[in-house]
Amino acid sequence: MSGTPIDNCIRRLRFEHGEMTQQALADACGITRQTVIALEAGKYAPSLELAFRIARAFGVGVEDAFQWK
Repeated sequence: MSGTPIDNCIRRLRFEHGEMTQQALADACGITRQTVIALEAGKYAPSLELAFRIARAFGVGVEDAFQWK
């Protein structure tokens, strides 16, 4: 069960983008791999700025990467 009211598709997006590693996404967004792990596990809700950074790393809109439950 997720700990935040925000779901995400980060794991799926990483695999759709050439099986991008968690570290590669972290580097692209200026965060740690541990933050990516927490996001994918639903244990951490990103700031608005981080949500935009992650979406931009995949070339998608914020609502394509994150959904409000």
